[in-house]
Amino acid sequence: MTAASLADIRKELQHTNADTLQALCLRLARYKKENKELLNYLLFEAHDESAYIQQVKTEAELMFEEIADKNLYLVKKILRKILRFTNRQIKYSGLPQTELELRIFFCEKVVTAQIPLSTGTVLYNLYQQQLKKIGSVLAKLPEDLQGDYTTSLKTIRYE
Repeated sequence: MTAASLADIRKELQHTNADTLQALCLRLARYKKENKELLNYLLFEAHDESAYIQQVKTEAELMFEEIADKNLYLVKKILRKILRFTNRQIKYSGLPQTELELRIFFCEKVVTAQIPLSTGTVLYNLYQQQLKKIGSVLAKLPEDLQGDYTTSLKTIRYE
């Protein structure tokens, strides 16, 4: 069985009534946690992006507290977990400002946690990859917004 294209699905959804659409959405949310989280974002949190960003930062901060007094192997695992969480929240939002703020927050927390990035290539590469992503998103923004974010970038640069 092959999946229909998005254009075919869009056409079919236009001919579907509201009750059937609601049932389809609820059924879709039942099968995967990410679908439920995306629906939660779209229905309850998309209207107030700043509160959403603050909520994600709070959850990530709680995850960063797990790092205290852990060996390097566990620190890598916890950082990857936090990064997966952050990437998922960025994907739900889809806004470049949200992506910048969350990625900069992640890098700031790595720096303030004094994680030794130079001891292993995995942590160093993970951090450098985040800096590259920040740079690519920053280049797409208008210049007035770029100026706002460049000041916070100076604190997270690690060479």
